[in-house]
Amino acid sequence: MEETQVIIVGAGPAGLAVSACLNRLSIRNIVLERDDCCASLWRKRAYDRLKLHLAKNYCSLPYMSFPDNAPTYISRVDFLKYLDEYMSFFGIEPRCCRTVERAWYNEVEEKWKVGVDNTSSGVQERYDCKFLVVATGENSEGFLPNIPGLESFNGEVLHSSGYDNGQRFRGKDVLVVGCGNSGMEIAYDLSNHDANTSIVVRSPVHVLTKDIVRLGMFLLKYFPCNVVDSISINLAKLKYGDFSKYGIQRPRGGPFLVKAKTGRSPTIDVGCMKRIQRGEIKVLPSITCIKGEQVRFAYGIMNCFDAIIFATGYKSTVLNWLEDDKKHFNEDGMPNQRFPTHWKGENGLYCVGFGQQGLLGISNDAQKIASDISLALGLKIAME
Repeated sequence: MEETQVIIVGAGPAGLAVSACLNRLSIRNIVLERDDCCASLWRKRAYDRLKLHLAKNYCSLPYMSFPDNAPTYISRVDFLKYLDEYMSFFGIEPRCCRTVERAWYNEVEEKWKVGVDNTSSGVQERYDCKFLVVATGENSEGFLPNIPGLESFNGEVLHSSGYDNGQRFRGKDVLVVGCGNSGMEIAYDLSNHDANTSIVVRSPVHVLTKDIVRLGMFLLKYFPCNVVDSISINLAKLKYGDFSKYGIQRPRGGPFLVKAKTGRSPTIDVGCMKRIQRGEIKVLPSITCIKGEQVRFAYGIMNCFDAIIFATGYKSTVLNWLEDDKKHFNEDGMPNQRFPTHWKGENGLYCVGFGQQGLLGISNDAQKIASDISLALGLKIAME
């Protein structure tokens, strides 16, 4: 058994950001990571061509900006180099191969108890701490929708987290399910590798360019959301025209309003829309069922595919190990309180990476958590 002031579960950007903020304040903390490396989502489960979709000034972690000579949009490889430098600079040493099996609050001792399986040694470990930070985030495990007949599909089925590039799909009929950033970019990459690509667009979505999003985020500092949304939509119309004729509908609310209300970001186009407009990528409605290699869609459409790639997002797994009784997290493993009050629970429980605000939100949450813990420790010391 080991005791420390703060346990952080998860060594992705969220966990690293909190640890850095605590280290600056000389607050003892231990970062536990179930995988054998930090930022495993970026190292092991991200496609090759991935770049940060927002400009670098919205993606840095606390107290370390990207270099001035870095490109505006950071590649996956360069982001990993940044994270490695970040850990080195702030003295962060995650304990990897640590799967948290159980975490609970002991009201008598007023401490969190954390039971851990060290998968590299087979040893069971336990940690006691005053503060527990859940940094496993919204993207802990890939989500696959429940589609009737999916188990009967004769071809390959994979989640976007298992996709690296389209080389092995050359000449094959591939269906991408999901029109978010990953879905659109994977469809574009498949098309670049000469796969016969189709994409399922099930619900209305805003499609913007990187420059429109960057402009919108800048304007939000000075203008109300409805004004920025109007500018963004009109710029998108100038860029793409009426893309409802391609099977893609815009939501009623503007892109930044939708983001604020639901957490759903606009899709940032990296070239997929041009392929759709030229008919090189086909847009299909929602799937109704699957029978063998045949996929059936709404409106009676039927097509056969060699592979289906689900870019359907991720889910939280925090309730697999945290005994919370739904005080802070709901049944989906997301905070009951929405942004911006989502980050703080009871009895020294915090979460980071659950605000649906990207890396900028992670940075803000980490600083708030470290400040709050510092204040709590200061009050405790003062009382003693």
